[in-house]
Amino acid sequence: MSDERSIDLNYIGKSLDRLVTEVATMRDDITVLAAITSRLDHSHSRLLDELRAIHSQISRMAHRADKLAERVNVLEKAHEP
Repeated sequence: MSDERSIDLNYIGKSLDRLVTEVATMRDDITVLAAITSRLDHSHSRLLDELRAIHSQISRMAHRADKLAERVNVLEKAHEP
């Protein structure tokens, strides 16, 4: 009877070790996936900031181009015979 009991306890001990290892592996996997998600989330927000900055930059360049076009029109009209 004691042999069966030690076998059962050994089996239970090995099963618990396996479960602990699997839980640790799953915890590591979750940590990695959370880090990837966090990186993607932060890069997404940085991408949005970059797109907003580029849009603002293009708008300023368009405004400057319009002002230059107006000045060119004024100068051309001034030099018409």
